[in-house]
Amino acid sequence: FFNQYNPAYGVSVSRPQSMTVQGTVGKTSLLLAILSACGIWAWNTTLHNGIQPGLVGIAGIGGFILALVTIFRPTLAPWTAPLYAAAQGVFLGVFSLMIESGMGDRLKGHHGIVFQAISLTVSVLCVMLFLYGTRIVRVTDKFRTGVIMATGALALFYLVAMVLSLFRVSIPFLYDASPIGIGFSLFVVGLASVNLLLDFDMIEQGARSGAPKYLEWYGAFGLLVTLIWLYLEVLRLLRKFADER
Repeated sequence: FFNQYNPAYGVSVSRPQSMTVQGTVGKTSLLLAILSACGIWAWNTTLHNGIQPGLVGIAGIGGFILALVTIFRPTLAPWTAPLYAAAQGVFLGVFSLMIESGMGDRLKGHHGIVFQAISLTVSVLCVMLFLYGTRIVRVTDKFRTGVIMATGALALFYLVAMVLSLFRVSIPFLYDASPIGIGFSLFVVGLASVNLLLDFDMIEQGARSGAPKYLEWYGAFGLLVTLIWLYLEVLRLLRKFADER
């Protein structure tokens, strides 16, 4: 993606106007702050006023649309990425509270599960950053291709499962706490984790190739998307463990 921004031989790149790792880290931190603030607000609002289906729907659909716009128009990332973080924060805040408290069925509440999921997500992020930074795991072309193919296959599987659910056909191990279901969730968590390595590599390559400054927002957006996916999969895995007990 960033190869097109490689400067020609003998042409200097103006660093203040180019993408940097430090700039991307700063923008990622800002997006996480927006996500957290909106998530806490949505959590507290839902806790006191109950679930607002309209708000949840708008946040979920709006976040999806903003993600598509950002993916296909990276130049808009400085504006769409913060809006995406806000929308996803609202959605995750309400969704997390529903899992935590078992709204609609108090017997299915899992108290403390959200904090555990957040802690594990942060821990995985730190481990992956360490593995990438020390080059214990190297992102080669074969590694990148394998991860992308596996992620694409998983996305297709989820799409098929969603279509089948419209006809009241469910795939049991997606949601149950059987050994197969837990094993599947462990695989997905692992896949989401290694996708972080691809995000780190994309950011580093962009900085090295002198990509435009606005792509710092795009790199931060990509990392945020993976972290949200990882958090949701960790939350699902922990819920399966809790249901098994």
